[in-house]
Amino acid sequence: MAVTNQDTVEGFLGRIRDAWDAGDASGYAAQFAEDASYVIFMGDAMLGRAAIEQTHHEVFTRWQKGTRMVVEPIDVRMPDESTAVVTTVGGIGKGGRIGFDKFQTFTLRRQDGRWECVAFQNTEMSRRSKRAYRS
Repeated sequence: MAVTNQDTVEGFLGRIRDAWDAGDASGYAAQFAEDASYVIFMGDAMLGRAAIEQTHHEVFTRWQKGTRMVVEPIDVRMPDESTAVVTTVGGIGKGGRIGFDKFQTFTLRRQDGRWECVAFQNTEMSRRSKRAYRS
């Protein structure tokens, strides 16, 4: 078996979570491609890393200040070795236990051995799904 130092999907998700937990808009946005699309559950879209960073600066200093993220992959599909489509369950909140309340789809591409997100979609879970994916 060949040993590789290439990034993993779990490594990418860990960087996203760590940057969110630290309230680091720059570190969070750095996980996205320069021309990434980012659609939130409320129906707003951001286009490009700069817009993702600017918006998340506001998110981390105002609306979601001090929150933590939970995110777990539930499906990983690899159309080829440099592309991954990752469906996750996730949530954000404060305190000890954070429940899953969103589905996310990350389309990742491997760039210089490291995963970066080129498209992100975040969707609120139905009540049925929240029961099925209790964390």
